[in-house]
Amino acid sequence: MLLRVKDLMKSYAGPDGAVAILNGISMAMDRGGTLALTGESGSGKSTLLHLVGGLDQPDNGRVEIDGVDIGALDDTSRAAVRRDKVGVIFQQFNLIPSLTVASNIAFQARLAGVEDADWTRDLTTRMGLADHLAKYPEQLSGGQQQRVAIARTLAARPALVLADEPTGNLDETTADTVLDLMLTLVAETNAALLMVTHSERLAARMGRRLHLRAGHVA
Repeated sequence: MLLRVKDLMKSYAGPDGAVAILNGISMAMDRGGTLALTGESGSGKSTLLHLVGGLDQPDNGRVEIDGVDIGALDDTSRAAVRRDKVGVIFQQFNLIPSLTVASNIAFQARLAGVEDADWTRDLTTRMGLADHLAKYPEQLSGGQQQRVAIARTLAARPALVLADEPTGNLDETTADTVLDLMLTLVAETNAALLMVTHSERLAARMGRRLHLRAGHVA
């Protein structure tokens, strides 16, 4: 089991006291699996994704990646798990504006010490970025920037890919193309893909679906 989430709970302080965001969420994923995380705005999807990625800490419950309870780790060890095993694709791209496309794509793999020039070259070609490597993010369209963000994540060959509305800023045709590439490349690396999406069309293409409603599995 690559990912195991058990009885996860999370709340945030509100003007009238604590506001529960997640109420005892449990789930699991194996390598090679794909899971769509759906639900209305405020249902806890992004919160769950951030907890799974070790970007935030739960109030109660466990997140295990490859059998390691990441909540029991200190900040340095948790960052090492994110660096070595988890790749996150954000809706806002989060590219480094001062770096070229080539350097952005290589950044995470270099940080993890797993840069593979042949794999990176293959990624950039299949993502349609081979002619844009010397450009900077501001010179690219939104769809191209998202492809760079996906290539950067997959260049490090993470075991678990977390994607938060990765096609939310794209038109339908570009969104379909981007998801095609993601599913193909994730399958080739035998990674697990957990994707937050509001799109019923895209969710239907994933292997499984987990629907959240008010912090519970619906």
